[in-house]
Amino acid sequence: MPHDDKPVDAALEQAVELATLVDYQSGSIVSRTLVRKPTGTVTLFAFDAGQELSEHTAPFDALVQVVDGQGELTLGGQSVRLAAGQALVMPANVPHAVRATERFKMLLTMIRS
Repeated sequence: MPHDDKPVDAALEQAVELATLVDYQSGSIVSRTLVRKPTGTVTLFAFDAGQELSEHTAPFDALVQVVDGQGELTLGGQSVRLAAGQALVMPANVPHAVRATERFKMLLTMIRS
């Protein structure tokens, strides 16, 4: 399989406002993969209020950056509220969950190596 160095989404070949790249959808979580590489991914999520991802683990470190609104992450049993402009590292193999206390958008960067 050839290795493509371009973003998954051609819109990212120029400056963009992240929050505009994914829209909220009533009662849903919407995601859009912006970059996909063998070494990691960058995915933008839009959570409607009340939506959540149940507790799980991932074998890789990840960085969460909130780009709109605010949400609540549970990391290793500790609750952390994050608002637009804030970020949090989720270490590999640590249980975590995400809950939208209001509509919010987050950028998830997962590093696989």
